[in-house]
Parts: sequence; structure tokens; C-alpha cells
Amino acid sequence: MTAVRALLMAAGVALAAYGALLLVDDPPAVLMRIVLWAAAGVVLHDVVFAPVCAALGFAGRRLVPAGWRAPAAIAALCSVVLALVAVPVYDKPGMRPDNMTVLDRNYVAGFWIALAVIWACVP
Repeated sequence: MTAVRALLMAAGVALAAYGALLLVDDPPAVLMRIVLWAAAGVVLHDVVFAPVCAALGFAGRRLVPAGWRAPAAIAALCSVVLALVAVPVYDKPGMRPDNMTVLDRNYVAGFWIALAVIWACVP
């Protein structure tokens, strides 16, 4: 085992222990919600996301030229990550009539501009 691998494993164990320590004070109802969300994430990934990615990968081999496959795959990954990161601001949570400064930007336009920039880098 290399020193880097051992260091990464130690860091992972330490972070997992810290995460478990943060959960100690939570009531059982909150812990059950956390478990359900984690299980739903795993199921969603394994049942929906992974097969869709595999199907798109197989289709992409036939449709996308060989030189463009890697940039297109990276752009697709960045697009998915950007969409997931943007989920919390889709409906502008926290915005109230008495405080319009919270989430005061046009996030939908920013999202589409960011996607356009990502895909413009492919060629």
C-alpha cells in the first residue's frame, strides 16, 4: 500500500467518523429521514441514472465522432453536475416579500448561459 493510498484511507475514515459524530445528537426520526434519503439516492442512481448513462454512452459511440467523444462526455458530466447544483435555487427558497435580496438573480438565465458556455467548449 502506498503512502498516498494510506493517507487517503485515513482521511476517509476520519471524515466518516466526524460525520457519524455529527449524527449522535439527532433524534431517531431525523436519522430515519437521513437513511431514507440515502437509500433513495442509491436506488435512483442504480435504477435510473446509471442505465441512462450507459444507454447514452452506447448511443454516443455511434453518433459522436471519435475525436469529440471525450469532450462531449465531459460536457455532459458538467451539465449534469450543474443541474444538480442548481436544484436548491430552482424555486427560490428563502425569498420573502419582506426580503427580496435573497436569491435576487435570474438563476434560470444563468443556468442556461453556463450550459451554453460548457457546450461551446466541446468543439
